[in-house]
Parts: sequence; structure tokens; C-alpha cells
Amino acid sequence: MATKIINVEMLGKMFLAGASNIEAKKEFINELNVFPVPDGDTGTNMSLTIMAAAKEVTALSNPDMVSLAKAISSGSLRGARGNSGVILSQLFRGFTKGIKEHKEIDVIVLANALVKAKETAYKAVMKPKEGTILTVAKGIADKGLELAEETDDLEVFIPKVLEHAEAVLEKTPEMLPVLKEAGVVDSGGQGLLEVLKGAYDAFLGKEIDYSAIKPSAGAGITKISAESTAEIKFGYCTEFIILAEKEFTEEDEKGFKAFLESIGDSIVCVADDEVVKVHVHTNDPGLAIQKALTFGQLSRMKIDNMREEHEEKLIRDANKIAAQQKEAEKEAKQKEPRKPMGFIAVSIGEGLNEIFRELGVDYIIEGGQTMNPSTEDMLTAIDEVNADSVFILPNNKNIVLAANQAKALVEDKEIIVIPTKTVPQGITAVINFVPELSAKENEEMMLEEIKNVKSGQVTYAVRDTKIDDKEIHEGDIMGIGDAGIISVGTSIEETAKDMLLQLVDEDSELISLYYGEDVSEEDAENFSAQIEELYPQLDVDTHFGGQPIYYYVLAVE
Repeated sequence: MATKIINVEMLGKMFLAGASNIEAKKEFINELNVFPVPDGDTGTNMSLTIMAAAKEVTALSNPDMVSLAKAISSGSLRGARGNSGVILSQLFRGFTKGIKEHKEIDVIVLANALVKAKETAYKAVMKPKEGTILTVAKGIADKGLELAEETDDLEVFIPKVLEHAEAVLEKTPEMLPVLKEAGVVDSGGQGLLEVLKGAYDAFLGKEIDYSAIKPSAGAGITKISAESTAEIKFGYCTEFIILAEKEFTEEDEKGFKAFLESIGDSIVCVADDEVVKVHVHTNDPGLAIQKALTFGQLSRMKIDNMREEHEEKLIRDANKIAAQQKEAEKEAKQKEPRKPMGFIAVSIGEGLNEIFRELGVDYIIEGGQTMNPSTEDMLTAIDEVNADSVFILPNNKNIVLAANQAKALVEDKEIIVIPTKTVPQGITAVINFVPELSAKENEEMMLEEIKNVKSGQVTYAVRDTKIDDKEIHEGDIMGIGDAGIISVGTSIEETAKDMLLQLVDEDSELISLYYGEDVSEEDAENFSAQIEELYPQLDVDTHFGGQPIYYYVLAVE
């Protein structure tokens, strides 16, 4: 029998199943990334993006199509991380625009929504590149329109769209030479396919594991110290009713109360003919129950852990106080006159955080390479900076889209995204800030100055691959420049030197080295001395960056 509609309940299940599937497959998707670097990447970013929306969906009770569409769109937009996550959020945004006015989804509505999804995602990317997730989305939309003219049966429509999506994905290496060289399909396209596969499983009625979507019991919970519950002498509030099998005499009542007093406190023991109501705080409820069973059967048994309840109360109180303090600080800050301009920077290590603070950056978002911050993180930062114009320095090419998405959601401040793709570019941008100039003049100056920065990063390969005509093996050291991998070797210092050889030219004046958390100060100073010897005509500045994963981040200006 044909299936011709998807109702709101089914759509919710399909969305959550898609989220669960990409969460389960995220490491597989990460491994498809062309660069073999040890970063949280496409699969992680797409999973975190859709999970943010999934939590909003699960919070709905009895949703209609409008509220479900809003939860999917808003949750994914705010939770979007990395370029792949932002594009996925835009696909959801377009898709939900296409369905929200309909109580049920048929083939025509679904096909049009897929087109709307594709169009919205393409508009969000300044220079759309084929051979990516966008190409897969386009293939899905085109096939959907074609099939909508041939069938009204969703059981025919959906699998054929999926089959076509897989065929398009398999062709992505032919569209992007870098994919072909690395021997992989596009990771973002694979991620989109996994979302659709999960949704289709739910449509077919397959059993889905939704456990990944349920919020962790310990998430966001502050650990309460043992001292805070020490005043609770007896931990279990124990209540039950005895249905006495013979008369419960005054002597029985007196003896039972004495027993309860020997194992706890807060005793209540009230007898009414053959029914006895019992309440006791004790550390061993089993003893109270065993004794009670000598008088008859038990009913309405209830045992509560009072220490746990006390901890939960303390947590609620602490969270309430913290929220009140934060709100008070926020109100106090808002009462202060706004300054003309402020800065937000994404940073990747304690040393670099401190450098940005010393340069006057108002708010540091920690993340960068190993965990791309979300659009929501950007919005929180914007809210905290009390300025009319706020400059955002993403300092990573994979964060620029999320910054721009946040900009589009802000109405009460001017947001200026300086598209810094590396931390050295961000440092150069803020160094060249002139408070006396207007925001527009500063924007123009920063955009011009970051063009003079050539960046490099030294890290290790997590797998074998071939890229930019370079054979790379797991464990090799890589020097990654602004346009790709510049050098490969087995020594951190020698690979960095080889990279510098290609970055330094006759116009270069300064080399800046930022050493990571896995490099000792002594090793960094020795390496700096070697660089000074190699380039005596240049100034060499060395700073502790504290960044994970990247042994050195360096800049040539």
C-alpha cells in the first residue's frame, strides 16, 4: 500500500533518527577529510549542529508543523559549527521554510522543500564550490523535482532520491581534484547522506537508537562536595504501609517504634486497626522493611535518597545564585555607557588568549582548530561586549561562516566580521586597530593589513594520504600554509624550517613563533635561535601560545 503523506509526528521521528545516525557515523565522516590533521572536523561539526536542533525538538510537547519547523531551524542555526555545520543549518532553514505552512507533507511539498533547502544553502556561501555538500544537496533537489512528476508515493520517492544522492556523492572526486588525489568522497556530502539515511530508516519503521539525543544526566551539573551533605545523618526517607495480618497492639507499636529509633530518626508510626502508616529516616531501609514484614504485607513503599535530593537542591540554589550574579553583572555592564568599538577573538591556547587580552580584545571564545565554536557561542560573546560596533576575528577559515551567520541574527549592534583565517592574522588585525578612526576605516585597514601576513602551522598526520603531490604517512610532521600543505618531514624543527624557507621572501621583515603546549620553553628558545641564525636580517619574536595539537603556529610579515 502506498504512503502518500508524512505527518508532523513522523517528521519529528525522521529528523531525530537522522541526527542519531550522523552522531553514530561522525568518526567515519571525520576520516574522509582531505587534510589528515588531528582536528575535530566535518563529522563532529555536523553532528553537534544537528544535535543542537534535536534537543530543541525533543523539548517540544505535541508540536505542530510550525513549532517543529522552528525548533529544527532555530536549533541548527544557533548550534551551527564549522562550514559544514553552517551549510547543514542553512539546508534545514530552507527545508523548514518549505514545510511549515503545511499540516502534512506529500511528494510535491517535499520536493519543493528540498529545492528551497538547496537554494538557501547556496545563497549562504559566497563562492559555492562544486564537489561538496552543496552538489549533493543540488542533486537531491533536482531528482526530487523530477520524481514529483512521476509518483505520489513516498515509498517510491524517498529511496530513489537517496539512490541518486549516493550516485552524486560518488562523483564528487571527479569535480574536486583534491578529493580524487586523497581517494575520498566529500565528507560534508557523506554527512548529509547519513542524515537522510537515518531519516529514511525511521520512515520505514525501523528500530532507532535515540539514546545519543537524550541529555546526559551529569551534563552541566556541578559536583557538590561531601561536606555539603554531611549534616544529613540518615540518608534514606523510607515510607510504607503495613497491612497487618493480626491485631497491631499498643505493645507492638511501642516495640516497633523503639526498633525504628535504633536505626534512624524522624519516626512516624500510626496504627488504625490493621493498617499501620510508617515513616523513618535511616541509612538501611532494608532493616525497617524486614522488621515490618513480621507484622504483615507492605503497601505504597517509597524510598528517597535525601542526600541526593539535598545535592540537587544545593545545585539548584547554586545555579540560581550564579544566574542571578550573572544577570546582575550583565545589567551593571549594560548600564555603563557603550564604547564605540569592541573585539571578539577566537583563540586556541592560554598563551594566545593572554596575547589577545593584552591587545584589548574584550571577549575570547576558546575553540579554533580542535573545536569550532557555534553560532550560539558567537551570539553569547556579542551579547557580552558592550559596544556599538563589534569586530569578530574568527582566526580560522572554518569559523568565518558561523561568525557571519551570527552577524545576520543581531539587530542592536553593528557586527563586523574580519575574515581572519589564522591566529597570526587575527593578532595583526587587532594590532592595527586605531581607536580614533571610525569602525569602517578600521575595517578597511585591518582587511588590508591581514593580506601581508603569511601563516604556517606545524602538526602531525593522523593517517596515510596523498595530497598536493605529497606522500604523507601517519605520524609524519606537516607544515601547513594558508593554501595547503607546504612541507612534510619527520622532524618538527626541520619541517618548520622547510616551511619558512617557502614563506620568507625579500619583502619579509618579521617572523613570529607561537609554541604549543607540547613544546618546552627551552626547545622553543633553541629553535628561535636557529631561526635567527638562518634569517639574521629579520626580527624573530617568540611567544608561548599554549595551543594543543599544533607544535608551532608561525607568521611571516
